[in-house]
Amino acid sequence: MPVPRCGCPAARGSARQPPIAAPAASPFLAAFETFVTQSHQIHIIGGGLAGSEAAWQLAQAGFRVRLSEMRGSGDCTPAHQSDGLAELVCSNSFRSDDAESNAVGLLHAEMRALGSLIMGKGDEHRVPAGSALAVDRDGFSAGVTAALEAHPNITIVRERIDTLPADGPTIVATGPLTAPGLAESIGGATGSEALAFFDAIAPIVHFDSVDMDVAWMAARWDKGGKDYINCPMDKDQYLAFHAALLAGEKTEYREWENVPYFEGCMPIEVMAERGVDTLRYGPMKPVGLDNPRTGRWPYAVVQLRQDNAQGTLWNIVGFQTKLKHAEQVRLFRTIPGLENAEFARLGGLHRNTFIRSPELLDPTLRLKAHPHLRFAGQITGCEGYVESAAIGLMAGRFAAAELAGKDLPPPPPETALGALLGHITGGAEAETYQPMNVNFGLFPPIEGRTKKADRKKMYTTRARAALAEWMPA
Repeated sequence: MPVPRCGCPAARGSARQPPIAAPAASPFLAAFETFVTQSHQIHIIGGGLAGSEAAWQLAQAGFRVRLSEMRGSGDCTPAHQSDGLAELVCSNSFRSDDAESNAVGLLHAEMRALGSLIMGKGDEHRVPAGSALAVDRDGFSAGVTAALEAHPNITIVRERIDTLPADGPTIVATGPLTAPGLAESIGGATGSEALAFFDAIAPIVHFDSVDMDVAWMAARWDKGGKDYINCPMDKDQYLAFHAALLAGEKTEYREWENVPYFEGCMPIEVMAERGVDTLRYGPMKPVGLDNPRTGRWPYAVVQLRQDNAQGTLWNIVGFQTKLKHAEQVRLFRTIPGLENAEFARLGGLHRNTFIRSPELLDPTLRLKAHPHLRFAGQITGCEGYVESAAIGLMAGRFAAAELAGKDLPPPPPETALGALLGHITGGAEAETYQPMNVNFGLFPPIEGRTKKADRKKMYTTRARAALAEWMPA
């Protein structure tokens, strides 16, 4: 199923056309639209990862859902490229799929156990990425869209919501690029200003433009298969690249001055400013990558990860950037193996906003001041595709239990879901609250003295037992 392209001028590359006048509504059509509007039991605003997952959980539980998504109504955002639900706007990776020793891999497993649509479609549209779960971004979005469109309990309405509903069960999952009108309404309801930070997008390269006589295929330490393209640099090449990053012309965002970057998605040139070797310990780390032409690790390496099922598009791992487009093309073509690179997409930067969730939300993600409203996804301050979908999953399940007249306690803090939820709804200081990926530091510590090498396995073993005890029958 092809993903429809977004109707905004930035995505289409052309000037916006005047809207086509809608035909006069018949009395029957007006009555039908009124019926559809009134027949839902819960309203979800936002069709990203969190909103899509919440809608699926509620619909699977037997509740009628109205899912409002502004893309497709003539509106778009600076980051999205299509009208598809659950579009991935940055990386195509859900990160590690190792459920034995990695916190995000454990979160994957817990979501699968609870019937996650996002994880199901992620598995269905998986592309090679070593021990990580990466997906064909268009196939994934199309799969999620098709599943939600086909569900008899879900009505998808392409509309922009500018004010929070005054009553009725509602989940707000509008993400980091909430439309200005709704953002203002949220600010009025929360009584506090939303925080903000920058989120950056990495460029994508056409595979057939990569020089494979220079680059080679491998995963670090040969884990998972030869899933990455590796472009090696010697010391002189790296130092020249580092200097060019610092000197490169950047896009300026004067109206967003003093807005911090999220550490997990920092522009590569900002990392470079922290020191000459910062990149060699980050996205350009060479350890575990034997160059078959030399038998040794390079001084630095640029990795590309498969971005679609056909293997025709590859994204440059960790190369989020605010460099101007012409500068990106010039600089990235100095990377060995990418001298003739053709770019399907260049990097970019957009603003990300979120609420002070620890202060504003109760343990089931309801807004304390207005309990008919729940919040889910990145607008709560979680960071990452999987974390966003996980909070959407929990918002959907909490809402379903409430609609059924039941009480669903939060998952135990020993689980990945419970640890992430606890951080969002009270585990962090509201005044210093910042976006956070799931990690073992959010979990209750393992009691007693343990070897560091055994600790992660102990976290995951304990989490599985806790989830099994909590899971609804």
